[in-house]
Amino acid sequence: MVLDEVALDILFRAARTHARFSPAPVAEDTLRAVYDLAKLGPTSGNCSPARFLFIRSPEGKEALRPCLSGGNIEPVMAAPVTAIVAYDPHFYLKLPELYPSAELKPWFTGNPDLAEETAMRNSSLQGAYLLLAARAAGLATGPMSGFDRARLDRAFFIQKGWKSNFLINLGHPAADEVLPPRLPRLTFAEAADFA
Repeated sequence: MVLDEVALDILFRAARTHARFSPAPVAEDTLRAVYDLAKLGPTSGNCSPARFLFIRSPEGKEALRPCLSGGNIEPVMAAPVTAIVAYDPHFYLKLPELYPSAELKPWFTGNPDLAEETAMRNSSLQGAYLLLAARAAGLATGPMSGFDRARLDRAFFIQKGWKSNFLINLGHPAADEVLPPRLPRLTFAEAADFA
């Protein structure tokens, strides 16, 4: 089965990074449905280290504000939702549940560097799945870095012990937003090869 042209446009070809959003809120049920789709994407050993914090309240946005670089403040404050894509450094504690057919937990319990590398890589994948799931649900997305990671983690994750990776603004597209043309991308010959 191959996706039709409309689906490919929604997910990739016509999709852009949005900086402006409609003021309409994003329903909690929509965010749950986006997560339920994104969680199905593959990770190594089904480790699923990503954790997501959906910031929707004015209080949450104000707590996020001092963590942001200057150019990101306005888009984050205007977005109905900002998802913090984070990871649990102790994701491997869930491996007996997530990958019951093999004993993978010991790979990480004695190797914090491997655990950190695995968590960062796979949470990045899961964040990308979340972005695509949000697009599939009709939401506009605006992924970004440009924040003080240590400050953000202190503000939001002291109790949970999670570590932030990147942010995604989410909302309904602004009716009057004029998106610029797509910026250039590398050709296959520049970015890929065969061996």
